[in-house]
Amino acid sequence: MNIWLRNFILLALMLAASGLALALRPTQKIADQGPAIDLEAIIPHKFGDWREEQRNSVQIVDPQQQQMIDKIYNQTLSRTYVNTRGYRVMLAIAYGTDQRDSMQLHYPEICYPAQGFVLQAKQTGALATSSGSIPVTRIQTSLDQRHEPVTYWATIGDQVFQGGVQKKLAEMSYGLNGKIPDGMLIRISSIDTETSNAYAIQTQFADQMLSAITPEYRKKLSGSF
Repeated sequence: MNIWLRNFILLALMLAASGLALALRPTQKIADQGPAIDLEAIIPHKFGDWREEQRNSVQIVDPQQQQMIDKIYNQTLSRTYVNTRGYRVMLAIAYGTDQRDSMQLHYPEICYPAQGFVLQAKQTGALATSSGSIPVTRIQTSLDQRHEPVTYWATIGDQVFQGGVQKKLAEMSYGLNGKIPDGMLIRISSIDTETSNAYAIQTQFADQMLSAITPEYRKKLSGSF
């Protein structure tokens, strides 16, 4: 084949590939199409057996340094709730309107050790709620005498995912439809040396919280059910 013809064909293929990539580049943010997200307004200050504790001495671990939080997330919410028995649960929610590869969620099993905690165990499971079962990750952490079991889950768009493969598949699915997915990380923890007790109470807390949220936002926080 003539070298000039070969080069011309290669150039044409490169331009075609570039044009296809540009055409398939997602441009529509899901966050702009659904209900507006205002975490402070969405999450009730009181629900079920729980009420927000306005003044508390419990330290909520930041998921990352403030500069990183501001870069990745558009909104964050950190609250401590207490029930009628005096048991305290810490809730942290982070929301970002763009959850493509360049703007990744940061997970507790990475963030807690960055704050000096020891990661003792990690497992996946399901959190049973009256709305359905949510795939979650549970970790056990400690810092000196502080034992803090954690339950968390993450969403891409209206899907709950576990692990990087599921996240990537969800991103690709949205991207092929020209959409930029938003994402949310919901973290529930408590200071408790009895891990099984902590997880049971965290499940109750999550169920009552989700039941108190309007259906459109409940779907956003818990997946498409």
